[in-house]
Order: sequence, then C-alpha cells, then structure tokens
Amino acid sequence: MKTRNIALSAAVFAVLLVTASSAAAQTPPQTRLVGQVVCSLCWFEAGDRKTAPYGTPADLKCAADCSENGLPQALAVEDEKGFTLYILERGSYKTASKDFLEFVPKTVEIEGDVRTEKDKKFIKVNSLKVVKDAVPKPVAQSDEAVLALKDMGGVDQSLASLRGRVVVLNFWATYCEPCKKEMPDLAAIQNEYAALGLQVIGASTDEAADRPKVLQFIKETKVNFPIWMGAGGADMTRFGLGEALPGTVVIDKSGAIVKVISGVVNAADLRKQIDAMLQVAESSVEKVEPIAKNDVKQKPSKASSVPS
Repeated sequence: MKTRNIALSAAVFAVLLVTASSAAAQTPPQTRLVGQVVCSLCWFEAGDRKTAPYGTPADLKCAADCSENGLPQALAVEDEKGFTLYILERGSYKTASKDFLEFVPKTVEIEGDVRTEKDKKFIKVNSLKVVKDAVPKPVAQSDEAVLALKDMGGVDQSLASLRGRVVVLNFWATYCEPCKKEMPDLAAIQNEYAALGLQVIGASTDEAADRPKVLQFIKETKVNFPIWMGAGGADMTRFGLGEALPGTVVIDKSGAIVKVISGVVNAADLRKQIDAMLQVAESSVEKVEPIAKNDVKQKPSKASSVPS
C-alpha cells in the first residue's frame, strides 16, 4: 500500500510539473521597449518626426485634450526604419492618473505584454521607468535673459524692467498637469523671498482666447505672482529649455541666466540656488563701518533766541 501511494504521488507530481511547464510555455515573454510617450493621435499631425520632434506646447495641449476625450497615449519606438507606435494599456504598473498623460513627452523604458490587433500594436504596461525628461540645450551663464509679453491686463511687460531683482521665470500652461503640481512650491517661494528681492513670473503658453481658462487656473492653484501671456516654443528654446512644459529659468539681478530647469522644479534645490545668489549679492555690497561716538565732534548748540 505504501509503495502504491508513493507511485501515485510521483505520478501526480509529474502531471503538475508537465502542467506548469506547459503553462510557462504558453505565457508570452515580457517585451522591453524604450521610446517616447506620445499622444496616439497628435503624433500623426506632423509629417516627419525626425525633422519635427514631438513635444511642442501644441503637442502637449493636444495630448491633454485627447486624454480628456479618452484617447490613449502610445510609445514611439525608433529604429533604423523609422518609428513604431505601441498603444499603452494598463497592466500591473500603477499610474497616478487614469492614463499615462503624466509621462508625455518623456523617454521611458517599458516592460509588458505586446499584442497586435487590426494592424495596431499594443503593450500592456507592467513596469515603467523614466529614462530621461526633455533635455534642455546648454545655455551659457553669461547669456542675457530677454523676454517681452503682455500681462493679464494686456499691459506690455519685459524682463528688462526687473533688473536688480532675482527672477524665477516659469513657463507653463493650463493644459499641463505637471505644471499644476509645482505651482504651490512657486507660490511659497514668492512669499518667502519677495522681500529679499526675488520675483516669480509665470509665462503662460496659452493663447489669448484661453484667458478664461488661465483665470480659472490662477484661482484653483492660488497663484500669487504675475502671469504673462503669449509665450511660445521659440521663447523656451531661446532660454535653452526645448519646448516641453513645464520649464523654469533662474535669472540673477544683472539679467544673466544662471540656471535652466526642465520639468517640475525641485523646491529644495531651487531654494538653495536662490539662497546662494542672494548671499553673493549681499557680499558684493560694500560694508560701511560705523563711526565711533568719540570721533564725532559735537557742534555747540545754538543759544535760544527766545527771551527767558
């Protein structure tokens, strides 16, 4: 009886092993892809993506609008033949929002299950790692910051009028979700450093027709610094930011660009930068030694001319 049970157990184990091996053979291997997260619709609005890279303010606005309408994002993977788009589907990787809009237009590495349906490729995202954000073009620290736009009241404004103050110039838009995340930090920095000679400026890339959206954005995010309208991709590129939002430039009191930040600001790092700039400014001011009281010759007081 004991021998029979051992034989039966061995047979059961063999069946389980075969079943497991068969299941493993049927499970497709994970595919690893590296590419840029894009809108699956907006991607096709430009002809050749090698000459018209994805990530302009118009691309981001389109991606946000498409997301609201339920259109998915995709991964644009480049090879020697060109680009292949893989529409992103939810897998075991959890995003902060309903879709993958927060990763547009970043370059990421994705692992997941790939399938093809009606000539379209899909990948179920089981893991995701950001490889790089939009890389800004290098800007020399001696480059002078030049920008002239209109404020919310339609009045002409320029960076030239802010000489003598440290300026944190932030490029943003109402349709940019990461922009909303950094607004509280920028508002806090404005509060903390305004009396020390710092001014935060928000340069919106929204169009003039979007003014009601901008006003609503200001109310919702409690913006406490001036907003200028009409910034564009050319302005951002000139500052070395590329065209992906958000982007921030730190400018010293002489009007020179000293730091370029692509993506959401790190508030702690930005404060360190500002503190260092303000300390340099203080050390450059000539200190006047106080005059000792003994060195001051007292002038004799004039006698009163009023009769006693």
